[in-house]
Amino acid sequence: MFKKILIANRGEIAVRIIRACKEWGIPTVAVHSDVDKESMHVRMADESVCIGSHQPANSYLNIPALMSAIELTKADAVHPGYGFLSENANFAKILEDNKINFIGASSKHIEMMGDKIQAKSIAKEYGLPVIEGSEGGVKDIIQAKEICKNVGFPILIKASGGGGGKGMKIVYKEEEFEKLFLTAKSEAKKYFGNDEVYIEKYFQNPRHIEVQILAGKNNVVHLHERDCSVQRRHQKLIEETPSPVLNDEVRKNLFSSTLRMVEKIGYIGAGTVEFIYENEKFYFLEMNTRVQVEHPVTEMVTGIDIIKEQIWIAYSGETALKQSDINPRGHAIECRINAEDASKNFQPSPGIISMCHQPSGFRTRVDGAIFQGYKVTPYYDSMICKLICHGRNRTEAIQRMNRSLDEFVIEGITTTIPLHKKLLNHKKFIESNFNVGWLDNETII
Repeated sequence: MFKKILIANRGEIAVRIIRACKEWGIPTVAVHSDVDKESMHVRMADESVCIGSHQPANSYLNIPALMSAIELTKADAVHPGYGFLSENANFAKILEDNKINFIGASSKHIEMMGDKIQAKSIAKEYGLPVIEGSEGGVKDIIQAKEICKNVGFPILIKASGGGGGKGMKIVYKEEEFEKLFLTAKSEAKKYFGNDEVYIEKYFQNPRHIEVQILAGKNNVVHLHERDCSVQRRHQKLIEETPSPVLNDEVRKNLFSSTLRMVEKIGYIGAGTVEFIYENEKFYFLEMNTRVQVEHPVTEMVTGIDIIKEQIWIAYSGETALKQSDINPRGHAIECRINAEDASKNFQPSPGIISMCHQPSGFRTRVDGAIFQGYKVTPYYDSMICKLICHGRNRTEAIQRMNRSLDEFVIEGITTTIPLHKKLLNHKKFIESNFNVGWLDNETII
């Protein structure tokens, strides 16, 4: 097994990885910015190295500083978590060239699936249904308008090089198109250093469904699906498994199609293939070549530690799992707890947590890195922890989540806990009668 793993991340995912490493008996190295020196992941790791100032570009995105930390601590493997450099093909390639194990996909596959246009082309080649739209990047307004005429409004303009809602614009009418096209290109350039965009048909009532996979050289398995349709501006808030809207036939087709593509491209590691689902049909959206924020819901129903499996695959090249080993039980729901004020248009709420009591009890899990006295800074993502509850069925999972949200006490900052309580008790959520646009089109708060 690996001698020492450096975690190129921070916060709750760094803590999550350290826990998995401890169970494997592997020493860990935490890296941190100057403002994160008192963070939980730094306290839990066997060693820690400061790699720069609070700006991500100077620390968690600073490849030379990370390489120095690897050399200094003699780590032989790196786990990138999610975000930051987790899907950076250049970072993965540098590690490969320096004979350092990257606990993630190969640089080749990160590059292949990171380009949304190329990924869509690959999915289509291997038989996955894809969304109608441009075959590749759209070069100019004239070409873009011709594509829109063929596809029909509404359409979605998306950045080729990124996600998370950046460089993404919905166009309902032809007269809005030119302005939003130029805005999308400008945003894409700003956030991803690449102004290439492509065009897709926009779905009016879609669900967001994703399939978790674990792949070795000789075996690929799926860990069933997650439903991530409760979103605000393309950012997920609540995830669950199984999806309440899929039937057995759709599931069977979804899983077999996903496995076929993953096997054909020779992918190795943990990954997630994401889909749009509407009117009992699914369409390939993208593939994430890393662990997902929402992986715990899958762990709760399958009993499989995805991070430990990820480490084992990176070490051995194989997964020890067979499809017959994976038998999900019950229903799991995850709420992302953010340091934001939902009543003030989700305004960030940095500050010191003056009181912190985290829920516990039967089938209740908190993945986080917060504690009483923890300082939430304004420099990073606003998610401070995740609350995951498991039940025999969806109703019990909702009941357990309500109980757990009531137990959760975080004072000194404002969080999205009150919003989650409203969502969990909303008639549309209880009946699973919603789509990805629900929160953007309806006043909940």
